[in-house]
Amino acid sequence: MAEPQKRLAFAIIEFLQEQLQHGGLSPDAQESLEVAIQCLETAFGVSVEDRGLAISQKLPDIFEAAAAKEPLQSCPIAEPASPTEEDAVEAERLKTEGNEQMKVENFQSAVSFYGRAIELNPANAVYYCNRAAAYSKLGNYAGAVRDCERAINIDPKYSKAYGRMGLALSSLNKLSEAVFYYRKALELDPENETYKSNLKVTEQKMKEAPSPTGGAGGFDLAGLLNNPGFMSMASNLMNNPQVQQLMSGMISSSQSPVAAPGASTAPHDLASLIQAGQQSGAGPPAPATKSSRNEAAAGLCSWPGRPPLPQGKDQLKSLRAAAAASHSSLGKAHKERGGGGGHRA
Repeated sequence: MAEPQKRLAFAIIEFLQEQLQHGGLSPDAQESLEVAIQCLETAFGVSVEDRGLAISQKLPDIFEAAAAKEPLQSCPIAEPASPTEEDAVEAERLKTEGNEQMKVENFQSAVSFYGRAIELNPANAVYYCNRAAAYSKLGNYAGAVRDCERAINIDPKYSKAYGRMGLALSSLNKLSEAVFYYRKALELDPENETYKSNLKVTEQKMKEAPSPTGGAGGFDLAGLLNNPGFMSMASNLMNNPQVQQLMSGMISSSQSPVAAPGASTAPHDLASLIQAGQQSGAGPPAPATKSSRNEAAAGLCSWPGRPPLPQGKDQLKSLRAAAAASHSSLGKAHKERGGGGGHRA
């Protein structure tokens, strides 16, 4: 790889790192940037530690200087061509046929009719909104969201598009966004009882939803899982054969009703566990990436007898439940061995 290309890649990575730290981005946007940084590092063979590739000017400064010499040129937005009278009539016929298909619950056919109407007259917000309703009936909530967005772009005062957007977002469990669109729908149609009811139900769901960051007693498990040092230590710890033996023995002893107190064929005491953790954590921890944090989180509950964690948004919820179960098992094993007293420092 040529040196200038590596230096440019490093400048881009440096800019993305600054955005991660000070850009005020949403969690999803931050994760996307982290993935982008990893891809750039892999593709160009550079990392944020390669300070020798840095240049005296930051990338935003270079861009700002170049942009000042080239003023932004306005590009006219092409308006969709108005349909001919014949196309408009045919589009309405297709929409009506789509409505009939909705009545008999032939939703896939309704999607097809609305799509053909859109081809003939893409500037009609009603066609998109109707197709969004058909998509929702088919469980294609992402498609419904896209069509509602198009309808709103065409007609920002179309209340039904906001209401159907709220329904689709609620089905995707994006409750706060759904509330926003329901409220917007009510601004445009204050007497609509359906919007009022849907808003009330969604707000109640938000109140009942468990906090994504706090466990029992206010323990911030999500914050702990996002701590690079902890996740690196956890990954090393769970890959240590001694620790795996300890955890397997603890769980086995806690589940065995006939185990005699003090009887043990493995070092089950907490001091041995801590010692193993110190040995595993010796030396500087490896940099934790998003994937390594997820792998380490899964590793925390992957010892023998513990089912693997699912991937995706349910991972944190499953980890909390597994952590609570393991805490109960370890506490029971400790009491059976006569160690029920003591306190947490």
